Amino acid sequence: MSVVIAGTGSYIPTIKKENSKFNGNRFLNADGSSFESNNTVIIEKFKTITGIEERRYAENHFNASDLGYFAAEKAIEDANINPEELDYIIFAHNFGDVKNAAIQSDILPSLATRVKHLLRINNPNCIAYDILFGCPGWIEGVIQAKAFITANIAKNVLVIGSETLSRVIDKHDRDSMIYSDGAGACVVSASDNEESGILSHASQTFAKDEAYHLFFGNSYDKNEDPNVRYIKMYGRKIYEFALTNVPNAMKIALDKSNIPIDDVKKVLIHQANEKMDEAIIKRFYRLYKKPVPEGIMPMSIHKLGNSSVATVPTLLDLILKNKIDNHNVEKGDVIILASVGAGMNINAIVYRY
Repeated sequence: MSVVIAGTGSYIPTIKKENSKFNGNRFLNADGSSFESNNTVIIEKFKTITGIEERRYAENHFNASDLGYFAAEKAIEDANINPEELDYIIFAHNFGDVKNAAIQSDILPSLATRVKHLLRINNPNCIAYDILFGCPGWIEGVIQAKAFITANIAKNVLVIGSETLSRVIDKHDRDSMIYSDGAGACVVSASDNEESGILSHASQTFAKDEAYHLFFGNSYDKNEDPNVRYIKMYGRKIYEFALTNVPNAMKIALDKSNIPIDDVKKVLIHQANEKMDEAIIKRFYRLYKKPVPEGIMPMSIHKLGNSSVATVPTLLDLILKNKIDNHNVEKGDVIILASVGAGMNINAIVYRY
């Protein structure tokens, strides 16, 4: 028996926000002081570093659970299974349902339970729960799904990653331009096809000195309500952390699989920052004393931004549905899925199609 990704789905919100639409923002330093540079310079520098040209925001009447439901429906259809056959629904997120213009996160009931409700599943033995694991949450959900299936506890597991980061950003913080909304999902299933499936994985948590590299903090505008918090990060620390540790975690996973690095066809890394991802992939191949193969790392960040837990499953779905130019996955191809995020957490999966 092997454990395979039997179907994938994603939901890309319809509201497009180009970089130019941030020209009216009043960006501030962390101490509340103004930048010397004007917004045109700030935005252009931002694009050069991150690669982001535009991002997607959720429609006002949709929440993260709704986006997750839309992606889940597509994944279930792609897997060609009855929703009643699902043994688990695992929903990865970081902020729950945050209604448009609200200041509270809503996770009662859990987002996984909300998706089960929307899918109209009667089976009480379909267990629904959420996980908070930062941006690597969806990959960790897939790892948990594999554990359930390998232990004969489950046969089919729906894993969702969904977020509406546009509702937890500080409009006075330059980093707000990174974040976006979206959802990706997959059905992980037991299979008799021993040639395909999850070959290995690696997961790590660094919390001694790194726990608060991403955190909730006040607006940079000191006139804003001090009781309202927004997603904040120490960008330089995260960059250095990722470059040091993500390639090592990817190597741990690949070495466990006994697959030569030359056999890896694609590496799907969490879409957080183009320059950071390029540096990660270079360091990963350097560990094997190899040059980076052309076309090894597909990117969606330019148009979709950083949707946290949704970036990897969305990218995977787009590639499998032939919606990323010059990138595709064929039967027998080995790919790596990897992510890094709040916690600080890192994980990676080696998978053969």
